[in-house]
Amino acid sequence: MASSRLIIVTGPSGAGKGTLLRALEDRGFFCVDNLPVGLLTKFAELLSEGDVRRAALVVDVREGEALDRLPAIYDHLGSLADLDLSLFYLEASDDALIRRFSETRRPHPIGANVSVREAIAMEKKRLAPTRKIATTVVDTTQFSVHELRDYADRLLAEQPVSRLLVTLVSFGYKYGIPIDADMIFDVRFLQNPHFVPELRPLTGNDGPIVEYMQAQPLTGQFLDRARSFLAFLLPEFEREGKSYLTVAIGCTGGRHRSVMIANALATSADAGRRIRVTHRDVDK
Repeated sequence: MASSRLIIVTGPSGAGKGTLLRALEDRGFFCVDNLPVGLLTKFAELLSEGDVRRAALVVDVREGEALDRLPAIYDHLGSLADLDLSLFYLEASDDALIRRFSETRRPHPIGANVSVREAIAMEKKRLAPTRKIATTVVDTTQFSVHELRDYADRLLAEQPVSRLLVTLVSFGYKYGIPIDADMIFDVRFLQNPHFVPELRPLTGNDGPIVEYMQAQPLTGQFLDRARSFLAFLLPEFEREGKSYLTVAIGCTGGRHRSVMIANALATSADAGRRIRVTHRDVDK
């Protein structure tokens, strides 16, 4: 008889566990949210005896102090015959988790007597031993709901998945540098369309701006070097285990040069890359 597959999903509140669980359910997994830790062993035994061959469970801080038993129980489950066991740990930055709680207006399960930031810190501390034994750690900070579902689909299909999400963000120096930038390209050395009256109202998304920029030899030279640099660097970040990288491209106002360059870098990216483009200041 083929092995039963059991995926345990855990991680801090707001990291996307529910989204991942729904994606698993769509792929034919029998799913249970917030199963008590004490029932995990019995559930696994029933799984091996019944008709359900694939199941997924969410176990998290809603368990309270019982959550501390999860690493030991998981170790015991790993010794069971005919059970293909995985532990998915979803995480995100504190700022992302706080923003998600603010958007949903849901209370944090730790309780209302502490701030959300304090609750997140307490939760991550309690989950630290479980994170250490996870078979898959997914940083969802930069994931939208759709991107997380897409990631789950490809991961479960056992297709090669690039964990690294590259965000190209254009910005204007006059409005400040993006606080989440891992690296910054300054393109203020390129000729500025702002000083061409008929181009000033347009943005780097518009054809006339693109043509104006492409007519400058320095634009092509810069793009060639930036592409070569990123082609070298991104695989190294992936090997290091980085989940996301933010590359900021800045000009004076964030409307013309940086927008065009960000778009050009994105469209020339390796087809296997996960690339997202945002233009922070294009409408300012």
